[in-house]
Amino acid sequence: MPEHDPLSCDRRALLGGGALLLGAAFLPGSALGQERDKVRIGVIGSGHIGGTIGGLWVKNGHEVMFSSRHPEELKDLVAGLGPNAQSGTVQQVIDVGDVLFVAVPYAALPQIGQEYGPSLKGKIMLDACNAIAPRDGAAFAEEVERDGIGMVSQKYLPGVRLVRAFNTLNYTIFAREANRPDPKIAVPIAGDDAEAVKVAARLVQDAGFDPVMVGTLKDASRFQRGAAGYGQAVSAAELKQKLSLAP
Repeated sequence: MPEHDPLSCDRRALLGGGALLLGAAFLPGSALGQERDKVRIGVIGSGHIGGTIGGLWVKNGHEVMFSSRHPEELKDLVAGLGPNAQSGTVQQVIDVGDVLFVAVPYAALPQIGQEYGPSLKGKIMLDACNAIAPRDGAAFAEEVERDGIGMVSQKYLPGVRLVRAFNTLNYTIFAREANRPDPKIAVPIAGDDAEAVKVAARLVQDAGFDPVMVGTLKDASRFQRGAAGYGQAVSAAELKQKLSLAP
């Protein structure tokens, strides 16, 4: 297994306070009504993984708002991505996003759940966070090892329609391999909400990868850090074989 952490993102991109006026580019109304409609996505944690995957969605035509405690620090990121990218606070991206993508150090999840719980309730959220003892503390790593990361994330983010995704590879691999010729790189996903899983699978495809449904949130332990499905830059067929999933 690789020793690096796919989610070594800047802690300054974690949490923000206070709602700001919503950007004019984010139009009212749901973007999830039809299968190929474009989606408004809010990214919580705009470090390496959040910035990379969010940028791939922008390039596919989605509207993405990246969050930071200091949104002005993201001006270079959003300027380079064009008019479909904006920056804001965590509260702002929660209010705007049809779908949320969280990519922060794992120890931040309880704070996010506590501070933004009412706003998060019922939201579809893709969770790319990994629990790493030296960074997040031994207690988080031990809890994830014992209970499985999908179940622990859901505990800290109650009411969220959670799907585990984009946690298995370094951001440099995602950036380099996105939209490569078939067979595309596989991204394992897992969740309990059928609609949320369908949306997540579509967004994995729109980022330029091949989604592999592993199972429920309990099954997300099969591709958490250190497990058989982690760190596998392989095709869908190869990943399914490694995880003994049906072809």
